[in-house]
Amino acid sequence: MKKIKIILVTAIIIGLGFMGFFSFYTGPSSTLNNTPPPFTEDQIKRGEYLAQAGDCIACHTATDGKKFAGGLGIASPIGMIYSSNITPDKETGIGSFSLQDFDNAIRYGIRHDGMSLYPAMPFPSYARLSDEDLTNLYAYFMHSVEPVTQANKKNGITWPLSMRWPLTAWRLMFAPDVKSFTAASHQDPIVARGAYLVEGLGHCGTCHTPRSFTLNEKAYSNQESNLFLSGSNAPIDGWMAINLRGDHKDGLGSFTEEELVEFLKTGRTDRTAAFGGMTDAIEHSLQYLTDEDLTAIARYLKTLPALRANNPPFVYDDSVATALYNGDTSKVGAQTYVDNCAACHRTTGKGYPKVFPALAGNPVVQSDNPTSVINIVLKGHTLSGTKAAPTAYTMPTLNWRLSDQELADVATFIRTSWGNQGSIVQSNEVAKLRKALPKNGTE
Repeated sequence: MKKIKIILVTAIIIGLGFMGFFSFYTGPSSTLNNTPPPFTEDQIKRGEYLAQAGDCIACHTATDGKKFAGGLGIASPIGMIYSSNITPDKETGIGSFSLQDFDNAIRYGIRHDGMSLYPAMPFPSYARLSDEDLTNLYAYFMHSVEPVTQANKKNGITWPLSMRWPLTAWRLMFAPDVKSFTAASHQDPIVARGAYLVEGLGHCGTCHTPRSFTLNEKAYSNQESNLFLSGSNAPIDGWMAINLRGDHKDGLGSFTEEELVEFLKTGRTDRTAAFGGMTDAIEHSLQYLTDEDLTAIARYLKTLPALRANNPPFVYDDSVATALYNGDTSKVGAQTYVDNCAACHRTTGKGYPKVFPALAGNPVVQSDNPTSVINIVLKGHTLSGTKAAPTAYTMPTLNWRLSDQELADVATFIRTSWGNQGSIVQSNEVAKLRKALPKNGTE
C-alpha cells in the first residue's frame, strides 16, 4: 500500500508539473513584423482569393448566419466545437489582432490569450503558408470583411477534456514546424504549386488523411508517409472522405488530370459527383480558383502513388447489365435497384454524364468502408450548382422506403456489379447509421 501511495503521489506531482508547464509555455510563436506597411488593394484582393482557397467561410459561417461571424457547430470526438467570429469586430471578433496575433492563430495554433486552439482549426496544414500569403490574408480580413458583433458560443466539451493545457502538449508533439513547405522538393513548379495548395491552404489532409488515436493526422505530406490523403478512417459528419492517391479501386488512379480539374470546378464528371463536405468545398472554395491553380492541384494529386501494390485498373463487366436488360433480377438486390435506382443510374450502372453519376467504377462505391453509400441512400443529397455547372441535382432519401435488409442488399448489389470490387454490406451496418439519423430521417 505504501508503494502504491508513493506512485500515486508521484504521478499527481508529475501531472501537476506538466499542467503548470504547458499552461504557461506556448512553444514557438510568430516572428512577423507587428507593424506592417499600409496594405495595397492588390494585397487585399489577393487575401480574398486566399481565403476562398482556404475555404474559411465553410467553418466560420453558421447556417443562415452572417459571413465569417462563426457559430457553426463542428462535431469532434470530444464534443461539439463552435467556430469563432473572425470578422474585424473589435469586441467579439479579431479586430484587435495584430499581425502576430493573426499569425499565431493561423499557423501556430495559439489563441489571442496565449492558450492553444483545438485542431479543428487546421493550423497544422496552415503552417505551410508563406509569410506573404499570411500577410495578405490578414489584410483581407482586417480591411475588407464586414465587422459583425456576435459573441462566440461556448464549446460543448465537458471537463476535463475542456482543459486547454493538454492542447499545447499535443500541438508541440504533432503539429509540423511553421514554414516547413519547400517547393524545392518538387521538380515541376506546377506540381510544387499544387502541393503547396493541397498540403497548406486547401488542408485536404484534414479530411482525407487517416488519424491516429491521438487525433493527429498520420502524415501531413507525401514525403512523410504514403498514408497521406489515403482516405479517412472514421466518418466525418456521416461521410467517409475518399482516397485521393493513385489507387484505381477506391482512389484517383483512373481519373485523368482534365477530369480532376472538371470535378474541382463543377463537382461532377462523367464518372462521379461530389457528396458530403466536398460539396461545400467546391461551392465555397474550389470553383473560385483559377484554372492554373486547379490544374496544379490535379497534377500534384496525380503524382501520388497508389497505397496498395496490387492496383489493377477497373474493367467494366457487362454481365449484370445484360441480365437486367433481359429481365433477370435474380441477383440479390437487383429488383430493389431496378425499382429505386435504375431510372437515374441506369441498368448499365453508367448513369448520365454530369447529371447522375456512374456507379460502375466509382471509387466511392468501391471504398472499403460502405458508410457513404449507405448514408447517401438513407439521407439523399443535393449537388449544388456552380458557376461552371449551375444546375443542381438531388438524390432523394430512400430511408422511408427501404428496410435495413433491402438497403444492405441494394448497396451490396451496387458495390459488386459491373466490375465493382466492393465488399458485402450487412443489415446491422445500415441499422446503426439509420439510428443516427435525425428523427425526420433526413439532414
